[in-house]
Amino acid sequence: MEQAVNRVVNNNESIRSVARDSNICYVTLSRYVKQARENNNIGDNISLEKYGYSKHKQIFTDAQLEELVSYVKQSSKIYLGLSPKEVRKLAYDCAMAFHVEVPESWIKNKAAGEDCLTSFLKKQPTLSIRVPEATSIGRATNFNKPNVDAFFDKLARVRDKFKFSSSEIWNLDETGLTTVQRLGKVIAEKGTKQIGGITSGERGVLVTLCIAVSAIGNHVPPMFLFPRKRFHDHFIRDGPPGCIGAGNGSGWMTAEEFYIFMKHFVSNVRPSVEKPVLLLLDNHESHTAYNTVKYAKDNEVVLLSFPPHCSHRLQPLDRSVYGPLKKYMTSEKRCLDEKQSRQIYDNIRYTRACSKSITICSCTKECN
Repeated sequence: MEQAVNRVVNNNESIRSVARDSNICYVTLSRYVKQARENNNIGDNISLEKYGYSKHKQIFTDAQLEELVSYVKQSSKIYLGLSPKEVRKLAYDCAMAFHVEVPESWIKNKAAGEDCLTSFLKKQPTLSIRVPEATSIGRATNFNKPNVDAFFDKLARVRDKFKFSSSEIWNLDETGLTTVQRLGKVIAEKGTKQIGGITSGERGVLVTLCIAVSAIGNHVPPMFLFPRKRFHDHFIRDGPPGCIGAGNGSGWMTAEEFYIFMKHFVSNVRPSVEKPVLLLLDNHESHTAYNTVKYAKDNEVVLLSFPPHCSHRLQPLDRSVYGPLKKYMTSEKRCLDEKQSRQIYDNIRYTRACSKSITICSCTKECN
């Protein structure tokens, strides 16, 4: 704009031609030319008064911002993610360490402003405010490079020894399901303090689901473990084809029920001396009973367990299958509630939703 005004005032060029050449509004240029002439602002260096919004002064350099972003990312990777308030305090501490000029509000509050944090997140598309998943200290400390490297070294040795193909590598895991799921969001009247939703009870009943999948997407029909001391066949009447069931007092997997599943696994996979199979599973006491290990050995099933407290990162079923499964459970529950609003949604009907959610082909990609 100053260059355009200089051409009009000092070079006596027409306002319209300069506005057309500079791609500036004719009226705007006329206003600035009039202002310069009224203030006798004539000469080689014409300076105009600035109006409207101007760009905020950047406090950190690009290199300093990159260092700050790297620190925030690394903190989240080691389970010590920073809250928005902590990031604002970190920005102030960095500014003091870098000896850069900051607004007075930063010095007063010992933290950057909320608007600065909003602007920072807009300029950094790789960062966002997330709700972290609760991770126990055992998992956080045991998931480390030595443990993971040791597991993959054992996996490589086993594969080299037995020459397993992708169809002969299987993964097994259990998950707990409850008859009372968390309700999803609904649209309701604005300003209402409380919105109700029908559930079948105050507290849910636990059902354990055990699944085994292969690296190429095949799966063994699942096993349902009910909190019933006496199991009946009609418990799994609406379940996936070929599924089996069992029951005990708690509904949790024990060595006795896992031995039943191991027989079910062998009868479906049919390993042999010529084609043994590898079964990857968690390091749980129910998986290491003597009769189960002996049965697996006698039937050419090689067992390899994940490192303790590492299944949240290494277990494919945990990473990609059980999430969609529980979403379909909630969807199935809602459909039944709409059709039969007075009927209690018990654990037996949970077998129906399982057939909608077991999509195995993409689960191994999550843990590569």
